[in-house]
Amino acid sequence: MKNRLSIILTIGLIIFIQQFGNAQANQNQQFLQKVGMMDSLYSQILNESRKIYIQLPPSYTPEKNQKYPVVFVLDGEIFVPTVIDVQNYYSGGFTPEMVLIGISNDKNRIRDLTTSTITTNYGMPFNDESGKAENFSNFIEKELIPYIENKYPVTNYRTLIGHSYGGLFTIYSLLKHPHLFANYLAIDPSLDWDNQKLLKEAEEVLATQKFENKSLFVSLSGQLNMQDSKLTIDNVMQDTTEFTMFARSNIAFSNMVRQNAKNGLSFNWKFYPRDLHGTIPFPSIMDGLISLFEWYQWENTDKFNSPDTPKEELLCIIKYREKKLKDHFGYAEPPYPEEILNMSGYMNMDMQQQGKAKMYFELAMEYYPESANAFDSMADYYEAQGDFINAIKYVNKASEINGSDYYKKRIEGLKQKK
Repeated sequence: MKNRLSIILTIGLIIFIQQFGNAQANQNQQFLQKVGMMDSLYSQILNESRKIYIQLPPSYTPEKNQKYPVVFVLDGEIFVPTVIDVQNYYSGGFTPEMVLIGISNDKNRIRDLTTSTITTNYGMPFNDESGKAENFSNFIEKELIPYIENKYPVTNYRTLIGHSYGGLFTIYSLLKHPHLFANYLAIDPSLDWDNQKLLKEAEEVLATQKFENKSLFVSLSGQLNMQDSKLTIDNVMQDTTEFTMFARSNIAFSNMVRQNAKNGLSFNWKFYPRDLHGTIPFPSIMDGLISLFEWYQWENTDKFNSPDTPKEELLCIIKYREKKLKDHFGYAEPPYPEEILNMSGYMNMDMQQQGKAKMYFELAMEYYPESANAFDSMADYYEAQGDFINAIKYVNKASEINGSDYYKKRIEGLKQKK
């Protein structure tokens, strides 16, 4: 079914083409960018309807019955487009394809995302409803996640992203409900809230609880003190004024996490000196997702690119990646996309490395047993060897999966070659 490649493609080039293709606009679209499908659910916990925004991966088709990791994005109407942009460029080789769920926080934002109730803030009266983070967390766990898992193609491997108060809620979720998410991306979090109440609570939690298989990325913007440009990241902790409490809270938390590294939490922190509180989300989402999924990135691509790499070594690399993904996700996941395995098979056929070619086609069938194309490619391999009996055998299997007339005609053609 696949045309033979006339040019030998390297794995590195295939990765580039895959990622570059994801980033291109669909020429048939009426608009340049069309982001997110809106949905909603009524929450008995919140006693209100809540809007959500859904973005499925480009590769999703209902026929594949494939499920994906899922990212929950607070302030979804604002930040889902940014997460989509990052995924368009980095998913596949750096991050997995994922379903994105944007949670609307355009109403009752302070109420839902803050972690304790206050009546004054920096000495001024504070009249907004606040401190209902636990209630909002109950909504996410008991209503939103079940709703998403029932309706959309997601696994139970979850990531949470939040900015400012959303970043405060993200760290609150890690400390109070670590079972809900595997990854936490807290962008310029408001840890100064309520005179650093959550920061103070974090000290005992980080020292006494275990966070194996959990990852956290925290960022800090360059607005250390808007009234004093002499303060830098090197001396801001020596300041004791309220003007630096936001930055000092963030840095104190990062120091606290590092001091408790034995709890198993994978942690990365990054300072963005040139960004403001309002601009930091974009670089934080990009760097944060790459950091949280550093373990996912493809390894040993040079080995795949080299025709001198033995088949046995390549198989060990592939099986290592298979195990690594299962250890992190908690469930079996193909180590590479079907297209990569399939094209690698044809590439090695062109290089007259038939043993490697057969290995790739066999792996494609193993990891994608419901793909007619995987079995049809195996038939191409046997046809090239002049083994028409096995070629017919695998086209028959492809036809059992997909009863296309193409396979029936191909079987008749192969029978005539016997």
